[in-house]
Amino acid sequence: MTSDIRIDVDVDSHVATITLSRPEVRNAFNDAVIARLSEAFVQLGERADVRAIVLAAEGPAFCAGADLNWMRRMADYTREENLADAVQLAFMLRTIYECPKPTVARVQGDVYAGGMGLVAACDVAVSVDTAHYCLSEVKLGLIPATISPYVIRAMGPRAAHRYFLTAERFGAAEALRMGFVHEVVPAEQLDGKVGEIVRALTSASPGAVRECKKLVQDVAGRDITRLLIERTVEGIADIRASDEGKEGVQSFLQKRKPAWLNP
Repeated sequence: MTSDIRIDVDVDSHVATITLSRPEVRNAFNDAVIARLSEAFVQLGERADVRAIVLAAEGPAFCAGADLNWMRRMADYTREENLADAVQLAFMLRTIYECPKPTVARVQGDVYAGGMGLVAACDVAVSVDTAHYCLSEVKLGLIPATISPYVIRAMGPRAAHRYFLTAERFGAAEALRMGFVHEVVPAEQLDGKVGEIVRALTSASPGAVRECKKLVQDVAGRDITRLLIERTVEGIADIRASDEGKEGVQSFLQKRKPAWLNP
């Protein structure tokens, strides 16, 4: 990895932190950063010693979306080149969203355009109270197409109608009200709140957390059909029969710590 992205793994706490490290361009991303983020989430998602991943950033902004130099190059792209480019961004967002490890966005500053997709693709988002958010694409004659599946899931379609179309900037309090972020705290409390959430994630059964993440993705927004009910029945049967499922129940009944909490 280059200095554009920094990866730190605390083996004792089972937490990995991916930090966007381009403060001079407000952590805007380009094709190289997109590729590195995808690689980082794939690799960390496969590590047995990692149980949670924090996505953080340096400087006053969390992420300003696309890098200006990258946008200048895109201005001369053909449709085919734009398709190939968008596929890479879509792959990165899906990689974060489907990462088998729970992900937490630590939002220390403003989030614009494509940066909204990064936050929305994470499972949990914690924001400082001074952060501002904006889906600014229409002001540039563009649309937030690639990030839309994640952003609309996070903020809801009604809010998306307003903020996709108007490109209005909104504050952290509004982001919390619509459900785009889960917590809003003063800057001095940001790390404490992120740490609190991460400790909750890493103290639970790794296998159950992984399956719960997939459960939410599979069930949210779906019609309650016989097939869906059958899949949920199979899900609880499978997890009960798993090694961690058996260990969790036994440790509860025996009033001891489960094996996954032992050093």
